[in-house]
Amino acid sequence: MQQNIQRHRVVVIGAGYTGASAAGRLARRLRSEDVSITLVNAEPDFVERVRMHQLAVGQDLRPRPFHRMFAGTGVRLKLAKVTGIDVDRGTVSVTDANGAGQPEDLEYDTLVYALGSAWNTRGVPGATEHAHEIAGREGALRLRDRLAALAPGSPVTVVGGGLTGVEAATELAEARPDLDVSLVARGGLGDWLSPKGARHLRKVFGDLRITAHEHTAVTAVEADRVITPAGDIPAAVTVWTTGFAVHPIARATALETTDDGRIPVDGTMRSTSHPDVYAIGDAALVAGPGGKPLRMSCASGVPTAWQAADAIAARLTGGKLPTTAPRYFNQCVSLGRKEGLIQYVTADDRAVSAALTGRVAALYKELVCKGAAWGVANPTMGLPTRRRRVTAQRAGATAPAA
Repeated sequence: MQQNIQRHRVVVIGAGYTGASAAGRLARRLRSEDVSITLVNAEPDFVERVRMHQLAVGQDLRPRPFHRMFAGTGVRLKLAKVTGIDVDRGTVSVTDANGAGQPEDLEYDTLVYALGSAWNTRGVPGATEHAHEIAGREGALRLRDRLAALAPGSPVTVVGGGLTGVEAATELAEARPDLDVSLVARGGLGDWLSPKGARHLRKVFGDLRITAHEHTAVTAVEADRVITPAGDIPAAVTVWTTGFAVHPIARATALETTDDGRIPVDGTMRSTSHPDVYAIGDAALVAGPGGKPLRMSCASGVPTAWQAADAIAARLTGGKLPTTAPRYFNQCVSLGRKEGLIQYVTADDRAVSAALTGRVAALYKELVCKGAAWGVANPTMGLPTRRRRVTAQRAGATAPAA
């Protein structure tokens, strides 16, 4: 008697660096007659999130449509917004990306949760109403329009002294030297860097005439200023870069989540509470070297996508589970188009004395950005792969043919 084997249904939600990488890597590991891979995303193009500060200052980015990226791979793109997940029923609820049509439930056997993160106002009054964000394309384009309308001499204040804030401030000051750019940092400027790296950052800030308000907390944002305990800072435009907050959908499910909404995972990126769910990228709480959680970043996210895809493929085919532990090597910081900073770090992301600076570092960072985008379209890094068969027992339900 023949058996009619139902394809194992993999649904990947979110098509940033991690979700798109995971979907493409799975498609190159498994046979399409055994597995269906559906990638759910609200936009038809891949967004290079690490370049949003460039988009905001008026630079045009190369379009990267998913239909080209996944042509011939077997990955099916579903243009839709995720509105809910039922992990007990194994369904993802979606609506049309344009708000039209009827809601739909997508059934899955394996879910890859890659909804990522958005900006985090940290509850500061007025930030949502008056500040701009560059965590996504829509926010960057809104900021782009606002900056284009500013008169020379207008004050622009960037809030947040981390990697995103530093890149935004320097990109803006270089592209618009006619504006009065300042940055507000809760700590010291570049205090996470080595002495060499911090010195270079301060030099670039001086060359670009960026005012740094160090050891300063922002307590409120108004339409034309930011409020701090030390006094008001003028801001015709406020750019908010104080970190990221994960998508809230996970907390509304039966999945185990942390207080900040991330999904705890094991070493293969599988949810500690629901083994048919994998979480990757910013959405996941991943233990790095020494048990220290990985920070939300592209550098952290892509290795988790590879780990999850390889683990799913191994479990479906009876292969060997991946054992590579994520770690850090460097922090790549663009400081405009002409300057950069490559801060070398320990495996757990602590700065060491070595740092690369200047034009060479800017070229290095540009290669990293291009490589990250190339890697999404080539998730096995151009290496040949063998698509393995999925066993019926592992693939899911089988039913006798009529």
